[in-house]
Amino acid sequence: MHAIEKILAKHAGLTKIETGEIITADIDFAEINDLYPQTLISFEEMNGKKVWDKDKVAFTFDHFAPASTIKMAQIHKTMRKFRDDNELTHHFDINAGVCHQVMPEAGVIYPGCIVVATDSHTTTHGAFGALGTGVGATDMATILISGKLWFRVPEIVQMRIEGEAPLGVYPKDVILYLLGKVRANGAVYKAIEFTGSYIESLDVAGRMVICNMALEMGAKTAYIQPNQNVLDYVNARTKIPYEVMYTDKGYKFAESYTFDISKITPQVAAPHSVDNVYPIERFKDVKINQAFVGTCTGGRTTDISAAADILRGKKISDDVRLLVIPASTEVMNDCLSKGILQDLIASGATICTPGCGPCLSAHEGVLAEGEVCITASNRNFPGRMGSNKANIYLASPAAAAASAITGYITDPREYMKEA
Repeated sequence: MHAIEKILAKHAGLTKIETGEIITADIDFAEINDLYPQTLISFEEMNGKKVWDKDKVAFTFDHFAPASTIKMAQIHKTMRKFRDDNELTHHFDINAGVCHQVMPEAGVIYPGCIVVATDSHTTTHGAFGALGTGVGATDMATILISGKLWFRVPEIVQMRIEGEAPLGVYPKDVILYLLGKVRANGAVYKAIEFTGSYIESLDVAGRMVICNMALEMGAKTAYIQPNQNVLDYVNARTKIPYEVMYTDKGYKFAESYTFDISKITPQVAAPHSVDNVYPIERFKDVKINQAFVGTCTGGRTTDISAAADILRGKKISDDVRLLVIPASTEVMNDCLSKGILQDLIASGATICTPGCGPCLSAHEGVLAEGEVCITASNRNFPGRMGSNKANIYLASPAAAAASAITGYITDPREYMKEA
């Protein structure tokens, strides 16, 4: 079996499972973000009394952080009451950050666990050798009551990424490049294992970016075999015993692909699809109004640092708004201690509360009709950041920073030097 299948089998109390089989598995952690008050309505309609395990459930207030409308404030109030009534051990309020960042930081994500959340990008946690997947409100309500969820065992696709990334090419560029090749429907309800020399060289943050955007290929979950760096990160944060799963030798993947990224250039996904990907130079004449560095694909210290390296000692264009939103308070404090945010503020950037920001048109940094944003976030659908007549281009944090200087989509290599 594959490591993913072993995780599912263990949680289902089975010794062997096969592709296509329907199983019921125990859940290790369930997280609900503030987009899903329907979860609590469904919980009540199902006659739920208490969550199955107060140590394994948490709310994260990240999409509406802090609340800027009465409706948002009411959602938070209702969720806080549910937290108190159930005496939940973990809670991530408006001062915490994005769910996919704060859960690993809190030590509730570890190799071999199954984590479900009301956010499709829960595939992110494959970066830790976990099985992460998103669910809707009704499924989540059943999990809160029972601690279990049904799964159809997915086909598993291997994506081997080889080579050393050239100057100016970041994990975001690599996953966009793959999306351009595999397409947005290339792995629907399949699991993707990322491997190869490039993946092995990635730090934790880079692995999270790759696994996060596996979802944009339609994947049910994603997986990277943990290396020692990942285990060191986990061990520093959790006291929960865990088992690292390994794929059996000779395992036959449903599909297998190999990509050499040693010669690619910075990539951009143009409106209005994540797989509408081309080299960045194609868009050099596109004028922008906003640049955004943040979210679960572009808001970690390495991302914000990459943007600061481009902007240090420079000013953003008078015609551009640059929003920088750390993925968590821990990230924000790290960037503050290193002087990174100070450099960005000096360049003209606006620093916002840790959270999702404009990524889902929540309440800050939204776009007006006809405006253009280059962003380190993960989706560029119409209306994603405000007006459905705005245009969103996906790129690396460094590309967003370079573009903020010129006012046009700009190759970050113009502001970088060979080491």
